[in-house]
Amino acid sequence: MTTSSVETPVSKRSLSTPRMRLLEKMQEVNFGRIHQLQVRDGEPAFTPMTRVERQIKFGGENQPRPEAALDDFELKRNVVELFESFERLGNGIIKQLEIKGGLPFGMTVEEQAV
Repeated sequence: MTTSSVETPVSKRSLSTPRMRLLEKMQEVNFGRIHQLQVRDGEPAFTPMTRVERQIKFGGENQPRPEAALDDFELKRNVVELFESFERLGNGIIKQLEIKGGLPFGMTVEEQAV
């Protein structure tokens, strides 16, 4: 992914395996949070410390996103921004990644001060 000013459509199929896994997990969760997600060299890494918190809404959408069944599609801007922020972070821990409607909504980052 590039961080140039020209906005290039990015598709699911163009993602690295770790990024595709995170995208699919967000679509599976739909509404909730992922805690303690490591970022190594700009790539998400699930570890034994990573936890998923799923929000259940009575009478609401609790199933995985329909896009989860698709092999390829253009990524929403939220997803592109998430991966761009991973690239800027390089290495660190996402203390909390909030997911709404299968998309990243916000995150709390822990990074080294040095």
